[in-house]
Amino acid sequence: MSEEKESTRFDKPIKQWIKAGIWCLIYILFIAWVGNYWWLLGLPVVFDAFVSGFIPWTWWKKSENKAVLAIMGWVDAIVFALVAVYFINTYLFQNYQIPTSSLEKSLLVGDFLFVSKASYGPRVPNTPLSFPLVQHTFPLLNCKSFLEYPQWDYKRLKGFDTVKRNDIVVFNFPTGDTVCVNQQNPDYYTWCYYRGREAVRNDKAFFGDIVYRPVDRQENYVKRCVAIAGDWMQLKDNQVYVNGKPQENIQGIQFNYFVQVAGSSLTNEMFEKLHVSVEDRLLVDDNTARMNFGFESASELAKAFNFDPNLQIYHFPMNEDSKTKIMETQGVKVVLEVSNRKDVFPLGGGKNWTRDNFGPIWIPKKGATLAINKYNLPIYERIIRVYEKNKLEVKGNEYFINDIPAKTYTFKMDYYWMMGDNRHNSADSRYWGFVPEDHIVGRPVLVWLSLDKDKGWFDGKIRWNRFFRNAEK
Repeated sequence: MSEEKESTRFDKPIKQWIKAGIWCLIYILFIAWVGNYWWLLGLPVVFDAFVSGFIPWTWWKKSENKAVLAIMGWVDAIVFALVAVYFINTYLFQNYQIPTSSLEKSLLVGDFLFVSKASYGPRVPNTPLSFPLVQHTFPLLNCKSFLEYPQWDYKRLKGFDTVKRNDIVVFNFPTGDTVCVNQQNPDYYTWCYYRGREAVRNDKAFFGDIVYRPVDRQENYVKRCVAIAGDWMQLKDNQVYVNGKPQENIQGIQFNYFVQVAGSSLTNEMFEKLHVSVEDRLLVDDNTARMNFGFESASELAKAFNFDPNLQIYHFPMNEDSKTKIMETQGVKVVLEVSNRKDVFPLGGGKNWTRDNFGPIWIPKKGATLAINKYNLPIYERIIRVYEKNKLEVKGNEYFINDIPAKTYTFKMDYYWMMGDNRHNSADSRYWGFVPEDHIVGRPVLVWLSLDKDKGWFDGKIRWNRFFRNAEK
């Protein structure tokens, strides 16, 4: 009788055997890609689901209770969908929405992207127990969407390509490991620098809870990779130089300008012609002149830039095309905004750098060795302490790494320098430093939807001309 049962158990239609063979092959190829051959222990389970049936996976289908059939049918479909989405989202593609204007006009606010994780090689999750499609916090429930344990070490699977200069890259925000829930811009470390760590942690009414996030649960950012590991990068009057050569021309790159039009105001139609969003249109008054640009009044700003103090002054970003268009307007005066503020990376590092004139700075490369000294330490300290998890102490003029005296340090990972194309409106590496290789998420490959936040649904909100556009250019 038992032999008859065994015979029946394996007596399946050829279709089931073909399905079992295909899924077992996919499973084996996936294991070879991941490189964790312990997962082969799950191969009999895959085979059992299609052929042998020792585990009653679909026991509920034999029930005569219609309620059980209906409920378990939904449960089965939902579980399968969640598992499929989890693996697709982790290893192949992720959806991402552009939230800010830092990459305009290359990528626009309201663009929805497919991000290829296979391009640079997907990471094995640091936090494997997480809910798919939610980065770190459940909406409405306002609780974590992941379990902090177990924690897996960084491992990246083989990809099709490596990060190159001028690639647009999605990555986890490097200083997003510790977050003030109510005040996330600027980041926690910037707040601590200006307010003091204890003041930030004790003022819950303003800053909210202070939470920790593992690397793969930190906010996703998207910027352009300006320099790769081993490069020297410098900005001179807004021009990027990599290894002594000017960055190749990037179509659509923007800078902020002060603009005044003699005898008239800039109309909404003119702003739309220039492709300037409502959020970016700033009419300079005494308050904005003082808060944003360090002048006592709008008239002081006008005097500094040789504007007519009796006419309105606007401030907004433009690329070369928009600048050319507005210069065709009679009586227009355009002046580039220049920043002398020194609140850039590394904060408190004693460098005389600004947003527009920065560096030179060397981008660390895996296996490269750097001298540790007073000049270098502020630049690379976070890499040594945080990203590469070493104990670093300074005792007088001596440096100790993991309690051992050290005069040099050898880097364990590659690093990248990321900047936005909207150069004056981008929180990027100039403010928070390097992006480690273990923070790289993937490459945007396709814009599948684009919504203009300044328009209504029946007034051009859907940007049809951006559908299925190549997101890499």
